[in-house]
This record gives sequence, C-alpha cells and structure tokens, in this order.
Amino acid sequence: MSADRYRVPSAEVSHGCDPSRWDFETTERLPSLGGLIGQERAAQALYFGMQVDHKGYNIFLAGRGGTGKSTYARELIGKAAKERPRPMDWCYVHNFERADQPLALCLPPGRGGELVRDIDELIEELQVELPKVFEGEDYEKRRTERVSRFQQQSQELIEELEAQVEQLGFSLRRTGSGFMTIPIRDGKPLEQDEFNMLPVEERRRLEEAHKEVQARLGELLRKLRSLEKQAREELRGLEQEVALAVVEPPVAELQEKYGAFPRVANYLAQMRQNIIENLEDFKEGEEEPAALPWLRRSARLRSFTKYKVNLFVDNSLTEGGPVVFETNPTFQNLFGKIEYRHELGAVSTDFTLLRPGAVHRANGGYLILQAADLLRNYLAWEGLKRVLTTGEIRVEDYANQLGLFPSTTLSPEPIPVELKVILIGSPLLYHLLYSLDEDFRDHFKIKADFDTEMDRNEDNMQAYLQFIGAFCRREKLPHLDRRAAARVVDYGSRLAGDRRKLSTRFSEVGKLILESAAWASLEGSPVVGEEHVLRALREQTHRHNRLEEKIQERIGRGDLLVDVHGSKVGQVNGISVIDLGDYQFGRPTRISARTYIGQEGVINIEREVKMGGPVHSKGVLILSGYLAGKYAQDKPLALSASLCFEQLYEGIEGDSASSAELYAILSSLADLPIDQGIAVTGSVNQEGEIQPVGGITAKVEGFFAACLAKGLTGRQGVLIPRQNIPNLVLQDEVLRAIEKGDFHIYAVDHVDQGIEVLIGVPAGRRLPDGSFEPNTVNYLVDRRLAEMAGRLRDFTKGKN
Repeated sequence: MSADRYRVPSAEVSHGCDPSRWDFETTERLPSLGGLIGQERAAQALYFGMQVDHKGYNIFLAGRGGTGKSTYARELIGKAAKERPRPMDWCYVHNFERADQPLALCLPPGRGGELVRDIDELIEELQVELPKVFEGEDYEKRRTERVSRFQQQSQELIEELEAQVEQLGFSLRRTGSGFMTIPIRDGKPLEQDEFNMLPVEERRRLEEAHKEVQARLGELLRKLRSLEKQAREELRGLEQEVALAVVEPPVAELQEKYGAFPRVANYLAQMRQNIIENLEDFKEGEEEPAALPWLRRSARLRSFTKYKVNLFVDNSLTEGGPVVFETNPTFQNLFGKIEYRHELGAVSTDFTLLRPGAVHRANGGYLILQAADLLRNYLAWEGLKRVLTTGEIRVEDYANQLGLFPSTTLSPEPIPVELKVILIGSPLLYHLLYSLDEDFRDHFKIKADFDTEMDRNEDNMQAYLQFIGAFCRREKLPHLDRRAAARVVDYGSRLAGDRRKLSTRFSEVGKLILESAAWASLEGSPVVGEEHVLRALREQTHRHNRLEEKIQERIGRGDLLVDVHGSKVGQVNGISVIDLGDYQFGRPTRISARTYIGQEGVINIEREVKMGGPVHSKGVLILSGYLAGKYAQDKPLALSASLCFEQLYEGIEGDSASSAELYAILSSLADLPIDQGIAVTGSVNQEGEIQPVGGITAKVEGFFAACLAKGLTGRQGVLIPRQNIPNLVLQDEVLRAIEKGDFHIYAVDHVDQGIEVLIGVPAGRRLPDGSFEPNTVNYLVDRRLAEMAGRLRDFTKGKN
C-alpha cells in the first residue's frame, strides 16, 4: 500500500520518560531547587531591572498564569530587599500655622515610634505639672499682688472721679451694669419731681454739669478698661512665665535629643509656643459641668489631639527594604486615605486619622502589583503614574478624586517616594499598555518575559524533579517514586504540547502532584506511585470531559454522521478542537465537497451563511489559488465547488481543515473515493505544501475515541503535517494501539503525498509535455477540469 511509506513508526510518537536513568528512590532525596526553572531570559531581565535604580526602570513581568512569575518575584525581590538599607519612618503632626496642612516628619527607622512616646510622655507630664504650678503658693501670691495693685489703682481712679463729680453737684453710684450719676442738693439726691420743680436756671446749670460728669465718667471707663487690659496682660505674662519654667526644660531636652533633625526641632519649638498660648487647656480642673459632662470631656480631649504624633509609616521592624504585595490595588489601598469621625451628626477629621497606603509602606523598597487588578481601578493606575512622575505621594480624599462630593478636607504635606514597582500581567496586557498608554513605556522600561515552555533536556528534567521534591516538602506531601516522577515529567511535555519541551506552568504541575498525593493518602500509601499519578490524570479528565463523552456517545449511536469505515467520493473526516477553557478535546467532523461546471470557484458554505471566521475563509480562498496554479495553466478553470462541514451548527475558525477540504475537492474531481478511516488535519498553501497546525494531540485522540466507539479495524488513523510529529504527546491508550498496529499516524509534507494516503492511488507527476502521469489522481483531476472547461465553452457558444 502506498500509504505505508508515510506511516509514522510507533517509536517516533513515543514520549515516555525512562525512570531507570535516575538513581533516586523517591524525590525526598533530591536536592532543593535553586532559582527559576527554564526562565533564563526573564531571570536576567528581572535581575538587571533590580540593579538599575534610575527613574523609569520599573519592571513588568509578562507571562501566562501559573509560570511562577509571582512566586519568583517574591523570592528574588525578597533577597534583594534584604541588602537595601532600611527606609525612614514617617510621621504626620499638627501644623500650628495651617491646621488643614499637616506636616510630614522624617526620622530614622525606629525613631518615629520613639518620638510618639516622647511627645505623649511630655503632654502627660505637663497635664500633671502645669495645674500644680498654678495651684502653688508662689504663683497665687504673685497673682494676688498683681490683682490687688489693679484693684487699688481702679479704686483710686473711681474715688478721684467721685470727688470731681461731687463738686459739680452729682453723686456717683455703682450698679450691676456700671456707674450711675444722680444730682444732689444740700447733700441729698434729688428725685425726678424735685428736679422738675427747680428754677430754670438751676436746672440748666445741672444739665450742663451733667454733661461734664458724663464726659469725665467716659474718661474713667476708658482708663479702667486700659487698666484691666494691662492687668490681664500682666496676669497672662505671669502665667506664661510660670508655665515656661515648667514647659521649657522637657521641651529643650527633646530638642537636644532630636537636634539632628531640624524639622523635628522646629516642630517642638512651635508646639512649646502653642502650649504656652493655650494654658487654659492644661489648667482645667477635674470638675465637669453638670450639663453634658461627656461632651465637655470629649472637647477637652480633642484639644490635646493636636499635640499627638501620627506614626504614619513605621519601619522599626523592617529588615532591609520593604516588599509590599498589594492584592487589592484600589486608590485608597495604594495611596492612603483620610478617615472621618462622626459626632452628633457632624463629620470631622484631623491629621491623626491619616492612614498610609501600599506606596507609603513600600517607600524605599519594592511594590508588587497584578496589572489586571490595578487597571480595573482607573484612578489607581493614573495615581501610580503620577507618583512615578513626580516622585512624591499625597494622601488625598477619594471622594474629591471622583468629583462627586467635593468637600473641604485636609491637604497633608506630600512625602518623597523612592521605590521600584513590579507589575505582573499577561503578554497581551503588556503590549496593549505599551501601544495605548504613552506613559507606560516611560515608567516600565524593563520587560521580564516568562515563557510557557523550556527545552526537554537532562538539566531541565533534573530541575523538574527538584521542583517536585521541593513542592512536596513545602506542601508537606508524600514524595514521589521514580516512576511517578517520570509521569509528571511526561505530563509537563503534554502541557507544552511538544515532546521536545517541558511546560513551565508549574501551577498545573503542582496541581497534579497535589491530587496524586491525595490519592496516595486515600489508599494509605506513604509514597506516591505511578498508579496514583495516572489515577489523578484520569480523574481530572473525568471531571471535565462530560461534553466530550456526550459527543462520542452520539457518534457511536450514529446521531452525528462520522464514517470510520469504507470509502466515499468527495467526503473526508476533518477534526476540530473544542476548547472549553479548562479542557479541550478533538471532534471529528464530516467535510463534503461537490464539484460542477461553473465559474464561481470554491464556494465556502460556512462563509456564505456567516458561520466561518476570516482565517477559515482565507484557507478556502487559498484552495482556489492552488487549483488554478496547478491545473489552469493551459485552460480556464471552469469550476464551481461547494464545501460544507456537515452537522456543524456553531461557528468555525482557523485554517487547519484547508488540506482536508482540498482532498475532498480532488476526490470529487477525480471521482476516486477517500478512505473514511483516516481523518485529516493540516493547513495548505498555494504551492500545495502542508503546514503545521495546533491542537494536534487533542485531534488525534478525538478521532481515536470515535474509531473506538464505532470499532477499530486496524486501518484507521490520522493524517497530519510532518512538522507536527514532535507535537504528539498521546495518552497511553492511543500509544498502545499504535504499537499494536490498530491505529496509525501518517505524516506528509505535500498535498500529493496526502492524496496518495487517502485514496491509495499515486498523485502523479507532471510530464515534460505539461500533462500528468496516466491513471493518477492529478491526471484524472486535470482531465476532468479540461472536460468541464470544454463543456462550458461549448455551452457558451451554443447560447451565442
């Protein structure tokens, strides 16, 4: 049979790892894994990015999920962070000049908490000592002296005025509201009736004198007020003088302690001045007013809030540079927030309610973020770019950022930022950001590209085995024996879709190890064996392949028309891949072609009804180019051909069925039947070369399952592009059938080779005279096309 020379030997599709090459009994004896497996390119980029401290050299880790990006980033960055110096502590304090603009103080790590304790102790000390000094005998004596002098001076002024008023015929009396002047006669005050009975001249004299008295009284009041003001100032000066003797020593001690930090020393000076100017807060006694005592107490406590220190960022326990992995990068979680307190329906805030974000905590170190999570919060992404541009971070009210409820709030002093940001995301996300956001390329100049596969060589297999051992130790699982470990290595190749490669999607590999260990534990086995790995793989498949089983059941019943026996003209089995996200499988589909005289060319029924995608339509149009180039050099191509995927009710995309479609057309033109036991996959170009396609393993296993459901004959198989042979990583059941000769893999490079396999007739070479070898497929196709061209020409002439 001519197809035999294109059959792939079973040895070429076998991929099993030989465990006898290894000298360990279980993975427990393997050394610990060091570094990242199979990601040299990404590791070098990440290492370089970590060494460059210039602005803009932040890092984007690009790769599919499960390739170890996050784990490796934490491990490597954690090591690098330990070599960095500890960042400074940051504190927010009250701004005594602008209360709405809290001040940021920077201190060495650990000194921020020390400042908090020192200030708290200072205020507690003053709350005790200041009331004592104001209750002391010395203060009371000096205060009494000043009050007595004021009272004496006041009395002298009043007595002097009384004498002057009496000379003018009036008496000066004190009342609760001030002073009152009353006219007198013969030493007695006049009543209103008596005053009215006085002679006119007398009344006029008294009225004029009263004006003089009022002027002198006004002058007295001005002098008394001035004297009272002077007395208050003297008493206030006395209070401040006495208080300063108490406040100055501890504050001076703190200023000396923090003398190396001018901003702290300046803050202490301002705080000392504020305490001196607000002594009433400290002089308050323990007695509370009867009305709303709790409200009074709350107000008094708030009066001392301004003297507190908000330890905003505490690096006292940090080892080296901080590493912050923010899993929920909202605006507030990244850049901090301003909290509010609610009392009696009123909302208020102060600097003690400022809360740090991840950027504050990572300042001086590293901030790791998932790019997709960050971009879901648009304000957070814009805010991060602003921080990287300006080199400083401001705590801003989130509501004001949204612009929904603008309000008057705090505007804290910004803090300078020096950190390296590591974004983790997919390659697609990286390219979208690079193309659509001009700022992105300025801020993230290092790309660490994580691959999903690596070469299957001895070194990488040893690394795989070390990963298995390390994973078991980390998760406290029973270790794998050699045969089980070999199965996991083979699974790595299946994940990669290439026998020459191993997958670096270690989350999937770890999932298999976990489930294998679970089956071993359920059976009471202290070691994970090969049977446990195979059981885990079977159970994984069983959990996800319900739809595949339904389709295979319908094929077995004949509800889905798929022939795997006999031969038919213009009909071939193609194979499509159904990808459910968590599982993919191959489904055989009947492809039929009908050819007839016409000039429409190849008609794609799926395209006509808008069920075919652009790539599939492109593949069909390529067929017209191939047919015209091969058979229409000496005659017009008077061909119409319709192609259809039978019983396909969903959309179709991709060009992997284009070779199958071409075989169906050639079979129809040559009137030669195609072996229905051989399914076909592979794309074709205009030269007739067969090109590799994806999902080859799933396609072979899908058609094998259909043949198994309808009965194996020993002649069935799949025709694939030769370049896809290394991509076959087949299940044991399929491999055993191939070894026994019950199922076959055929590999070809050209349409002529494929048509020989399917029809069993040589394709036929072109002879020097332009014709093809007689009784070959190409000969019959060429003759048929010539006949069709002649009939079309005769028909056209007859009409004319």
